[in-house]
Amino acid sequence: MATLSAYPNTNPNTNFLSPTDQSNHDRESIPPMQHHPSSEPDSDANPNFHSPLLNLPDSVPPAVAPSSLLHLSFNQDHGCFAAGTDHGFRIYNCDPFREIFRRDFDRGGGIGVVEMLFRCNILALVGGGPDPQYPPNKVMIWDDHQSRCISELSFRSEVRSVRLRRDRIIVVLEQKIFVYNFVDLKLLHQIETIANPKGLCAVSQGAGSLVLVCPGLQKGQVRVEHYASKRTKFIMAHDSRIACFALSQDGQLLATASTKGTLVRIYNTIDGSLLQEVRRGADRAEIYSLAFSSNAQWLAVSSDKGTVHVFSLKINAGSPSTTQSRSTSEPVVSPHSSLSFIKGVLPKYFSSEWSVAQFRLVEGSQYLVAFGHQKNTVVILGIDGRKGLKVVIDIMECSFYRCQFDPLNGGEMTQLEYHNFLKPEAAF
Repeated sequence: MATLSAYPNTNPNTNFLSPTDQSNHDRESIPPMQHHPSSEPDSDANPNFHSPLLNLPDSVPPAVAPSSLLHLSFNQDHGCFAAGTDHGFRIYNCDPFREIFRRDFDRGGGIGVVEMLFRCNILALVGGGPDPQYPPNKVMIWDDHQSRCISELSFRSEVRSVRLRRDRIIVVLEQKIFVYNFVDLKLLHQIETIANPKGLCAVSQGAGSLVLVCPGLQKGQVRVEHYASKRTKFIMAHDSRIACFALSQDGQLLATASTKGTLVRIYNTIDGSLLQEVRRGADRAEIYSLAFSSNAQWLAVSSDKGTVHVFSLKINAGSPSTTQSRSTSEPVVSPHSSLSFIKGVLPKYFSSEWSVAQFRLVEGSQYLVAFGHQKNTVVILGIDGRKGLKVVIDIMECSFYRCQFDPLNGGEMTQLEYHNFLKPEAAF
């Protein structure tokens, strides 16, 4: 059960976006939160708040000491990304690339999760690192118009991840997921999952109703919740454990990868049918990131092998917008093995669909991928460390790439831009 608590105002005049960003993008906003407790029972959440965080520290000038990276994530439309550090958090614009906001705390300061809500003033924060700003079992709702936390959700175990929509807050624990109404923090749904240390969860961001995907209760299984129709669909996506998945914006398509990391499968979330299967490679790999393009025409994949792949999707989940986008363009088809004509005799490998475009990076490093707002571009965020997003990453290895791929001929992508975004002397 969650309640809402107002904290003292430290700086009511802080703006989230710079004037330039505000002129280029309309400011997002959400309805004001109502200040009353939830009436839903919750066995995993702590119904009693701790005392309000009095004397919340003001932001300090850009840190003199180098910051270490604890978290990276894109916002819902991939136009911005957030970085959690051992001093606070920072927000970056992708196109054009620049830091648009930072907050460094003068005590503690470690932020292990930063979840944006498009480009609005509301963020969800979870403490992390060796000296966390907030307990790792709490989700703090930060309002940057008021420069303070306006509410919190407390749990009995560590928060693994958070997902935001304009109408919902989704909190992911090790083996349970909670869905809250954004306005009053009323608990709407609880979901039990298999052990989920990565906090895997995806939610649709289209104008329609919520579609939520999370691990099921069995190895290799994903669970799809369609809240409008009140339907639950279980998909046995892989034989091995689920390593990564992604939803299209409208929630109709689901891409999944297992811990084996050789194949990526695309499913229809409505009926659970397998629509397409593409091959990243022949040897095992850890898939770090999957991303659909806005029109679900392309799929990007990153792994510890150091190559970002772009696949052409030849599927249609029944969306009119998807149908229209495919009829107006004829992209290159994903290449097949030259021996695919005897696929009934040779192993499945030889009839696989391969990526149409690639970008080579450092093997063993971690990268998040998304499609850029410019046509046929991919944005890549480098997280150079081998043990996951919770590891403190050296500041000299935090990379931003923008690349362009040829939709007709495919092949190697062209690097358009590179930035080392946590470098202390970098000027934005």
